[in-house]
Amino acid sequence: MENENENLEQVSIADANKVANENSAEQIITEDVAEPKVDERDAQIAKLTEDLAAANDRILRLAAEVENTRRRAALDAESRARNRAMGVAEKLLPVMDAVQAALKHSPDDEGLKTLERALESSFAQIGIVKIESVGQVMNPMFHNAIQVVPVSEGGKPNTVVQELQTGYMFGDTVMRTAMVVVAK
Repeated sequence: MENENENLEQVSIADANKVANENSAEQIITEDVAEPKVDERDAQIAKLTEDLAAANDRILRLAAEVENTRRRAALDAESRARNRAMGVAEKLLPVMDAVQAALKHSPDDEGLKTLERALESSFAQIGIVKIESVGQVMNPMFHNAIQVVPVSEGGKPNTVVQELQTGYMFGDTVMRTAMVVVAK
């Protein structure tokens, strides 16, 4: 009986070891199989996160490009409109010069005065202003000195004393410099 108990004990220890080995083998196999699934899932999540970040970056860059294109188009349209207005105005400057020359010969002609006022009003509406010259210090950005005369008593040197042709500006752009006589 003792032998039998011993055999049973050995069998049950052997069975227990066998069951334990099988369980640990299953656990090892399960762990081996479970880890790659978790790693694969983490890798997929990481890849999808990278793809999402790249897609968001592309969308932001495209949105910025569209906004820059809109801004450039608006600036280009404004520039074209400005250039067209300047082109028309430059064609009207000789008309204004002719009216001013006619007024020098007939200063009392009301028709010429009315025409000059109408032209000046039209110029003002589109942003064209006269460059004030007489009494101003000579500035080569605005004045073209055609003649130099000696300074009169009480006069300041380098001062415009007479305007031969009126200069005009369109906004901050000089359309035509004023032709002037300067005291030196």
